[in-house]
Amino acid sequence: MKRVVIIGGGAAGLMAAVIAGREGAQVTLLEKMNYLGKKMGITGKGRCNVTNAAPMSEFIKNTPGNGKFLYGAYERFSNQDLLQLLNEAGLETKVERGGRVFPASDSALDVRNTFMKLLKSYGVDVHLEEGAQEIIVEDGRVVAVKTKNEIYPADAVLIATGGKSYPATGSTGDGYNLANKLGHKVTDIRPSLVPIVTEEVWVKDLMGLSLRNVELSVVAKNKVQAKMFGEMMFTHFGITGPIVLSLSHTVGKLMRKKNIGTIGLDINLKPALSVEQLDKRIQKDFELYSKKQLINGLKDLLPQRLIPLVIQLADLDPHKPINQISKAERDSLVYILQHLPLTVKGLRPVEEAIVTAGGLSLKEFNPKTMESKLVLGLYGAGEVLDIDAFTGGYNLQAAFSTGYVAAMHMTHPEAF
Repeated sequence: MKRVVIIGGGAAGLMAAVIAGREGAQVTLLEKMNYLGKKMGITGKGRCNVTNAAPMSEFIKNTPGNGKFLYGAYERFSNQDLLQLLNEAGLETKVERGGRVFPASDSALDVRNTFMKLLKSYGVDVHLEEGAQEIIVEDGRVVAVKTKNEIYPADAVLIATGGKSYPATGSTGDGYNLANKLGHKVTDIRPSLVPIVTEEVWVKDLMGLSLRNVELSVVAKNKVQAKMFGEMMFTHFGITGPIVLSLSHTVGKLMRKKNIGTIGLDINLKPALSVEQLDKRIQKDFELYSKKQLINGLKDLLPQRLIPLVIQLADLDPHKPINQISKAERDSLVYILQHLPLTVKGLRPVEEAIVTAGGLSLKEFNPKTMESKLVLGLYGAGEVLDIDAFTGGYNLQAAFSTGYVAAMHMTHPEAF
C-alpha cells in the first residue's frame, strides 16, 4: 500500500487526499490550522465559488499567470469532472452570472463538509494543528515528513500549502521554504487579485460607492494596456471590486517594468454610449433641467455622490445655470464621463490579495504529473505553484485539478 503524505488541507490538498484515498493509498493529511479548508470558506464572500461553467479553453485564457501549464491537468480533470464528483457526494450546485458555480445552499461550509465526508469514507488520517517542518529525502527520493509530533514515512509527498495571501487562513508561505530546502526555486512572490491604491485622495469622499456596468482601463506609455467591463467600488485608499482585482494583475506586471512612467486608470462611466450618443443624452437632461444649476441637472445620469467630482474634474462651475452651458463645456463633461482619471500609487500588500502570483517555479515540475523534476516522489499543487488566475472560480479549479493529477500519478504512475 502506497504511503502518501499531503501537506496542507486547502482545496488542492483536500482533493489530492480524497483521490489518493479513493485509489487505495494510505493517506496522511497534515494541516497546521485548527480546521480544514479555511481559505475555501471565505471565497466568493463565504459562498465558495467552486469553479466556472465556461469551456476549459476559457480557463487557460483567464489564467494570466502561466495558464498553459494547466493544459494537461484540465484534460484529466475538468470543471465537469469536479461537479460530477461533488454532486455524486451529495453537494448540489448552481450556476450564476459570469458562469460562476456555487453550492446551491450558498454556504461554503457545505463544500467543506462534502470533502470531510469523502475524507472519512476513504479512511484519510487527518492531523490538525500539525504543520510539516521538513521533508526528508534520501538518494534523491522522498522518504518521510517530519512534524513537531513525529516522522511520517512516505512514498510520495504533496506540497499544497497555498500562497501568501490571507495569512489568517494559514497561507504564510510555508511550502516555499519546504521546497526551497530541497533545491526548488521560488519565483518573485507578489499580490494578484488585489485592490489598487491611488494617488488621488478624493477617493476617500466616495468610499463605499459602487459603480456598475463601467469600463476600467489601465493606461501606460500613452496606450491602453488592458480594460475590463463590470463592477468596481471606491475605498479609503483607492479602488476595489471584481474588475479592479482582475486588472491588478496587469498593474503589478507594469509596476515591475523599468521606465514605465506613470500608470493611469480611466473609468468610463457610460461605456455603452458613443461620444455622440452621450452628448445627446446630456442635451436631453439639460432640456429637462434647463432652469436649474449644473449641480442639480445630472442626477438622472450619475450617482449623487459622484456629481460634484465629475463637475470639478471637467473644470466647470457647479452653480452655472444649465441653459448657459456652452458646447465646449458640454464636450468637457462628456470627456470626463468617459475618462474619469486616476493614478496608480501601488497595490495593497500580498497579505490582502485573494491570490498570490509567483510561487514554486514551474520549470521544475512536470505539467502532466505535477511531480518534481528534482526530487522523486515530491509533488506540488494549487496556489503554492507559480499559477494565478482571475476571479470567477478559475483559481479553485486550478487547485482541484492539480491536486487530482498529483494524486492519480502517485497512485497510478503507469497510467501516465
